[in-house]
Amino acid sequence: MAEAEGRAHEAKLTEEHNREMLRQRIHGEREKWLAAINTTFSHIEGGLRTLLNDRNKLLMTVGGATALAAGVYTSREGARVTWGYVNRILGQPSLIRESSIARFPLSGVASQAKNKILKYSTAAGTAGFSEKRNGFSNIVLHPSLQRRIEHLAKATENTKTHQAPFRNMLFYGPPGTGKTMVAKEIARKSGLDYAMMTGGDVLPLGAQAVTKIHQIFDWAKKSKKGLLLFIDEADAFLCERNSVYMSEAQRSALNALLFRTGDQSRDIVLVLATNRPGDLDSAVADRIDEIIEFPLPGGEERFKLLKVYLNKYLSDEGNKESGLGSLLKTPQQKITVKDVSEEVIREAAKKTEGFSGREIAKLMASVQAAVYGSPDCILDPQLLREVVDYKVAEHHQRLKLAAEGGQPTHMGN
Repeated sequence: MAEAEGRAHEAKLTEEHNREMLRQRIHGEREKWLAAINTTFSHIEGGLRTLLNDRNKLLMTVGGATALAAGVYTSREGARVTWGYVNRILGQPSLIRESSIARFPLSGVASQAKNKILKYSTAAGTAGFSEKRNGFSNIVLHPSLQRRIEHLAKATENTKTHQAPFRNMLFYGPPGTGKTMVAKEIARKSGLDYAMMTGGDVLPLGAQAVTKIHQIFDWAKKSKKGLLLFIDEADAFLCERNSVYMSEAQRSALNALLFRTGDQSRDIVLVLATNRPGDLDSAVADRIDEIIEFPLPGGEERFKLLKVYLNKYLSDEGNKESGLGSLLKTPQQKITVKDVSEEVIREAAKKTEGFSGREIAKLMASVQAAVYGSPDCILDPQLLREVVDYKVAEHHQRLKLAAEGGQPTHMGN
């Protein structure tokens, strides 16, 4: 018991000693912080007293703080305004989905250098293809329509040469009949830049649509070559103004475009594309100088399209890479086309009556997928007929569903 009492007394003394040491440490820390605070406030008090007693120093201090705040605000706002100005001058408007105009000057130089490198690297094997690219032979149209398109391209080129006002165009017809491709080819043949936008993108903008449309026309005037502005699904926001379904923002967007196209332009060729030309506002139709119908391809056009896409997706020429691309891409599995004669292709062309050019392209892409799914990777007449019959049945089913639901089968052009 004596030993236990001794140990308890010793522990008590130790605890009291530790408590006293902690109390002295806290007191020292408090005294140190109080001294630091008093010293800081003493300096602040002395500085303020000096400033208040010396008018010149007070004015310099207040002026310096004001100048610092003004500099920070001016730098921030100036950077924002400058960036907005640069973006307005060089940047592509948000409504433009695709354009041949470089977003920034150096990007155009890089693009030209890349094209020259690819041109020299593939010159030996692509002479025949380049010769075809000089005309409209890469687009399959009815002969009379193709002649008219070539005439329009030549007329647009001469108009640009003689600094005469450009003529606006309206392309109408079922989806997938080549309206967008023809617009690009006209721009390329006539030496113009091109820009693509969709009318359906205008409606969600609401009140901002007017500003965006003015931005497009301001940006288009900066093209040194002249610009072909292609508006797909134009009826989405250029419909009749008397329609009860037209919102105020949509009507304002229509009025903005009418304002910018009121006079004939030497800078912009306006090309509208629609599946429903009768829905366009009468004032929009008054801006149009050339109206061109794009019908579904006939039997001979479908035959040519099938051959074009067979060559693109399945033949050695279509799958062959040349130049730098062949070094970077993994070699594709070779497809063997066996006994697919012109008679077999004409049979497929006959079955695909009512198909658009886009549907024929998708058909041949499906044939390619079926060939890759086969064990021997061979395309023969039987496999081609099976895929064609399946896609024809799918086409008729889609038309049936559209007729029952009263909805269009496609969107876009």
